[in-house]
Amino acid sequence: QVHLVESAGGVVQPGGSLRLSCSASGRASSMNTMAWFRQPPGKEREFVAAIRRGDGAKRYADAVKGRFAISRDNTKNTLHLQMNSLRPDDTAVDFCAAASSNWIVTAMPHQGGYESWGQGTQVTVSS
Repeated sequence: QVHLVESAGGVVQPGGSLRLSCSASGRASSMNTMAWFRQPPGKEREFVAAIRRGDGAKRYADAVKGRFAISRDNTKNTLHLQMNSLRPDDTAVDFCAAASSNWIVTAMPHQGGYESWGQGTQVTVSS
């Protein structure tokens, strides 16, 4: 239904910033809630942030609150994640995801609610 492609991640020093983008193609009705998840080395995939179409409601994981900002451009079907004050424990493969449902904020972190996923992009925070 939806094809998602993340921009290249990269290597950044602790305290640095990085902006990820995700380009989406397909049915707009399948992109009502969009999110970022990440999988740190040796760990399970975890929720990072999500944003809902329409009212733009957002939710962040506690670990990134105040440092990361999610945004979307509905006219360009693009999702962004601005990551600031990066730390070594932010090292992970980051994934873009899309859901056809307009999830309530409390449901946004649940991976099972997203039908479409990108291939992932590596973000490494290291000095």
